[in-house]
Amino acid sequence: MRPYKILFVCMGNICRSPAAEAVMKQLIANEGLTMEIECDSAGTISYHTGNSPDHRMHKAAQNRNIITNGSARQINDTDYNHFNLILTMDEDNYNNVLNMSPSANCSSEIKKFCDFIADPTITEIPDPYYGGAKGFEEVLDLLEDGCLSLLEYARTKIKL
Repeated sequence: MRPYKILFVCMGNICRSPAAEAVMKQLIANEGLTMEIECDSAGTISYHTGNSPDHRMHKAAQNRNIITNGSARQINDTDYNHFNLILTMDEDNYNNVLNMSPSANCSSEIKKFCDFIADPTITEIPDPYYGGAKGFEEVLDLLEDGCLSLLEYARTKIKL
């Protein structure tokens, strides 16, 4: 059985997308679904390639017993057919992911992460990079909310 694969995408792949990956991986592990659902993260720019997640996001996540790790990378052509679902954190990244697609016939479903947030008035996961600690907490709150719904969505895509 091929696992269902999810890619989280933000701009630099150092704040929102690695945090979403970490939250989702924790939920997947807690549910015993590590063989059925996989996830990764990437950015739409290459500026931070190779960097660890932002230390402020790492600290905020760690305070919730969520471990962020890995190194930043830019989304690439292979991702568009490797992942079943590509989720973007905001409108700019959504448009960039669509525009960066190597073809209109990619097999990945491309959606906005906020499609999985319970509150329909929230349309973007805000970039906390230039804000204070409260911004990182707000992002984690939204990611935890959305990842719970995303997990249920992913369950419908796998055969249990």
